[in-house]
Amino acid sequence: MGKTIGIIGGGQLGMMLAEEIRALGGRTVCLDPSPDAPAFAVADECVVGAFDDEQALERLCAAADTVTYEFENVPGSLLRRLESRYDIPQGIRPLLDSQDRLREKNNARDHGLRTPRYAAADDEASLREAIRRIGFPAVLKTRTLGYDGHGQAVLRSEADVPGALPLLAVPCILEEFVPFDYEASVVLVGDERRIVRFPVGRNIHRDGILDLSIVPPDADRQVIGEMVARSEAFMRGCGYRGILAIEYFVRDGAFYFNEMAPRPHNSGHYTIEGCTTNQFRELARYLLGQPLEEPRLLGPTVMKNVLGRDLEAARQLAAEGLPGVHVHLYGKREARPLRKMGHVTFTDTTAEAYAERWASRFVR
Repeated sequence: MGKTIGIIGGGQLGMMLAEEIRALGGRTVCLDPSPDAPAFAVADECVVGAFDDEQALERLCAAADTVTYEFENVPGSLLRRLESRYDIPQGIRPLLDSQDRLREKNNARDHGLRTPRYAAADDEASLREAIRRIGFPAVLKTRTLGYDGHGQAVLRSEADVPGALPLLAVPCILEEFVPFDYEASVVLVGDERRIVRFPVGRNIHRDGILDLSIVPPDADRQVIGEMVARSEAFMRGCGYRGILAIEYFVRDGAFYFNEMAPRPHNSGHYTIEGCTTNQFRELARYLLGQPLEEPRLLGPTVMKNVLGRDLEAARQLAAEGLPGVHVHLYGKREARPLRKMGHVTFTDTTAEAYAERWASRFVR
């Protein structure tokens, strides 16, 4: 019987990871509060329970040889108690570092990555002081639990401040607004011996949610090369293992750390068809104790996120079965306009070709 990997989180990331673990001869047990979580359709065992349910976490860990997470907002205090008794090879430090935006920025700066200017903002007085130091425009973000544009507000002038004050019900961080040329992300997988790196993509967001990933990014190769090298140095310097995704803002040849995630990343979904190996497979290899494989880009690739508003268009594309069009639907029952329902990868497709042939198929 193969090694059993416990996955905290049963969303689409857990589902795609479980598929790769199975393909490599392993088994999976997944924990999620939703009984119809996408990963439950492919997992060998399922535990229905909240992420802060210590008994449910214990059941998951006890059923697994090795444990990982596909979801950042698992309470670190609970994992800290479990870490000493179960095998969590990535450890909980990358998770803790990513859960608080202030700690995350401090950690990035302390390990050599350039960040936008930032300051803690815990109440109106400290927000005013942060604005005095950083100026407008700036972005006020909750320090924890924000994602896909939630828990943040852009402050372009004094007129925007009153409307943002409700965010201060919890600790926040004020960050300098970077008028970036584009956003890029680096996905790395590392073990004790080596780090493998996936080709860098250019990310385009809409409504605060990733819309497109374009690979290669049509950008200065020197900038991209330095971004990858510094990301590797950061991962090694922090002592992180397993998978790490880092988002950067790129502006005038300089790149600024935005945020990181110690899990597979939405911008890396293109790797499933666009590369010789993918982010889920390499994480699976790490968790199963197998040697890592260096990925190679097979050709220009565009990944389109499928939100609820795009679902019918994606279903139509799937029905057409066109070459080079790879439709992934996550099996979520409820389709809300801005909920991630799947993705479509267009292989051998440049950004220009996507805009000319495929963009009109989706809601604008």
